[in-house]
Amino acid sequence: MPATIHDILRTLTADPGRPRLTWYGPDGERIELSGAVLANWVSKTTNLLAEELDAEPGTVVALDLPPHWRTLVWALSAWQAGAEVDVVDGQGTSSERPADVVVTATPGAWLGPDGRRPARGDLVVVSLPALARRYDGDLPAGAIDAASAVMTYADTLGYVTPTDPGSAALTAPRADGSALHVTHADLLPWALEDTLESDAAPHGDEAGPTPARSLVRTTDGAIGTAALLRTSLRTWSADGSVVVLAQDTARAIDADPDRLARLVATERITHA
Repeated sequence: MPATIHDILRTLTADPGRPRLTWYGPDGERIELSGAVLANWVSKTTNLLAEELDAEPGTVVALDLPPHWRTLVWALSAWQAGAEVDVVDGQGTSSERPADVVVTATPGAWLGPDGRRPARGDLVVVSLPALARRYDGDLPAGAIDAASAVMTYADTLGYVTPTDPGSAALTAPRADGSALHVTHADLLPWALEDTLESDAAPHGDEAGPTPARSLVRTTDGAIGTAALLRTSLRTWSADGSVVVLAQDTARAIDADPDRLARLVATERITHA
């Protein structure tokens, strides 16, 4: 059983051509990433975080993204750099410290009253559409356009500061208004805990390792993003793969039993 994020990534690439992350988004969008392709995205993104933004243990990366395949890439990358992922929804944060890096698809939410980006923290703007090569909007001054920047970094992982097992890995909101805090040492044990919060468990989720091919129905918001991270880590820990449905896509598929049956058959889903 993998013990660290580095172990997870090695597991994903042990069978490099096998699908590990499949995404069904709006308007029929489907993206499939093999273990090798997913690891390549994570290496490039980790290199950007470490080389350009000095991400390391103690760095807080505010993840202001919806449940999405790109969200998983950014979370894995931040963890590989040893940083803390603070799952947020808008400008509010759950971490005890301000964000050093903000990764967002909605940069306007992070601008000050004068239209400038916050004085503290680097702003990384993520384009969610699969074929986006640059941000389709007004990029705030000094912000990094992830769509174009990530592709300039090496396909293999460069130097990253060794992860401190006791440092913070994840901060996320709970439904009761409190905050979840998980260290790097506890990240995978947290994903495998026997008891799941009902407000954070995607439909069809169960405790313990989830092998093979799992269907993950997401819900919007920071709690839904944290649930996606947890379910994906659990599935990958068991050498499995995830088929992730955007919230509206999941609702549409669940409302059509024939469509759901076709999806399960086509994607060879074993855990729905």
